[in-house]
Amino acid sequence: MKITRHRQASTGHAPDYRLMATIGLILLIGLVMLSSASTVVGYERFGDSNYYIKHQLLYGVLLGCFGFWIATKIDYRFWQRWSFPLLIGTILLLLVVFIPGIGLNIKGSHRWINLGFSTIQPAEIAKLTFLFYLANWLQKRGQGVKDFLYGFLPFIIMLALVAGLILLEPDFSTMLILCVMAVGVFFIGGANPWHVGLLGVFSSAFFMLMIKIAPYRAARFTVFLNPESDPQGIGYHINQALLAIGSGGWFGLGLGHSRQKYNFLPEVQGDSIFAIIAEEMGLLFSLCLIALFGYLMLRGFRIARQAPDNFSRYVSAGIVVWIVFQAFFNIAAMVGIVPLTGIPLPFISHGSTAVVSSLFAVGVLVNISKQTSATSRRS
Repeated sequence: MKITRHRQASTGHAPDYRLMATIGLILLIGLVMLSSASTVVGYERFGDSNYYIKHQLLYGVLLGCFGFWIATKIDYRFWQRWSFPLLIGTILLLLVVFIPGIGLNIKGSHRWINLGFSTIQPAEIAKLTFLFYLANWLQKRGQGVKDFLYGFLPFIIMLALVAGLILLEPDFSTMLILCVMAVGVFFIGGANPWHVGLLGVFSSAFFMLMIKIAPYRAARFTVFLNPESDPQGIGYHINQALLAIGSGGWFGLGLGHSRQKYNFLPEVQGDSIFAIIAEEMGLLFSLCLIALFGYLMLRGFRIARQAPDNFSRYVSAGIVVWIVFQAFFNIAAMVGIVPLTGIPLPFISHGSTAVVSSLFAVGVLVNISKQTSATSRRS
């Protein structure tokens, strides 16, 4: 999508209430569905059917709403000035996860920092701080971003550093989201299309390499090509997800009446929650949820088109690409369009750091919406 540039001076005005209402509605749906989907797994793991919803409310939604409020009040230019220190701090956090006793090692993954009362996932924070730095860098580069040595090569080095640390955790799904967001903003920032095409070739080769060196990724790709090849093994997850979605029909089995959440479908509180939504609420409700993310995309890109400067334009576009791509990739994985990667559904799947960082990001987007050019207030 081409984002046009306007030179009108920005003025303070009311924020985009439609965007805020859309986010609030998605968040409310997420809380209701997480409360329903996680009862069995919560009781089984923690002896509390409401464990996940309470954790999401306390450490995700409440903190996230506070972060959202703070982000709407702080002028977005603050993040431009502090983009480099914020990125350095995030890189340090990405290194801390590997320190024994501080970073948590769960099933061979080093993705979390233990705070005692909760955990944080630095890779989720990296999406936003890297976006701030990239947007500031692109604004300073200007037309120089089209140059191979001055634009393309430094971009690749920056992206490889942050994405590489996330991949070492390993967290392939978060790395994928960050890379898609970064490349999208790089393209919007005026990158040479041939450079972007070259990056696409390298990315495809890298993707095939990741599949080759990790047997579980190769198995997921095989199942994606043929979901019925191993229904009781590696194909179990996608087959159960498709069964849940198909069981819902047009209008669903009813809220709380999912059968797949009774230890049939893995990760019902996480990346599989869309399948439970489709099972309990039906196809029509699921399409409405998809439409909400689509509307969020339209409002977000509208803000980006009318943003007062390049930095805010790139940040707005990056936030939209991040959240919308993540949402649609999660849903596409659940219906078998793309391989399963463990990508959560924004604002809905359980994950406190993800909810906080996403709400903070849209808070920045709302702040930018208050300073868009005069032409943006006509629609």
